[in-house]
Amino acid sequence: MASVLVLSGSPSRVSRTSALAHHLADDLRLEGHRVRVVDLRTLPAAPLLAADTSDPEIRAVVEAVIAADGVVVATPIYKAAYSGLLKVFLDLLPQRALAGKAVLPVATGGTTAHVLAIDYALRPVLVSLGAQHVTTGRFVLDQHVDPAADGRGVVDDATRDCLTRTAEAFRFALREAAAERGPAAALATAL
Repeated sequence: MASVLVLSGSPSRVSRTSALAHHLADDLRLEGHRVRVVDLRTLPAAPLLAADTSDPEIRAVVEAVIAADGVVVATPIYKAAYSGLLKVFLDLLPQRALAGKAVLPVATGGTTAHVLAIDYALRPVLVSLGAQHVTTGRFVLDQHVDPAADGRGVVDDATRDCLTRTAEAFRFALREAAAERGPAAALATAL
């Protein structure tokens, strides 16, 4: 199966975005994928803000991005854009870090006025990092996620159904990306 890295760009310790990221990670694990979730807020702040990729923790996450078959990028939407924390981390990645990978952007926000932020703010950055398989993103209203709830926090049945379809489209993109990388990668992703 594929290796998937889930990046949560929320700066908050108790986070709807993180709950959403973990929900998607659990869904992908059910299919047998190897999934790791990284809450970017746990990275050391001084080296992160100084773009110090020699820091062992930061270097490990950058290397994990490069090694992954797929990346889920989860962010809260603040002032019609993705989080500054996510931006700082994405700026550390090599120019083609997402080349050959399936990428799923997901976001949380307080109002549907932010629903297009994935397409006009986040998607262009992901493409600039080499992503060719950026699946249709999913925006989830804050009210549909409760980080304190059981089951990783998605509390709305319709949202849970949408996320299941979103994860399925991402799994399909993982298979497509693996096929483009070659027969061995496609076989490993299909198993």
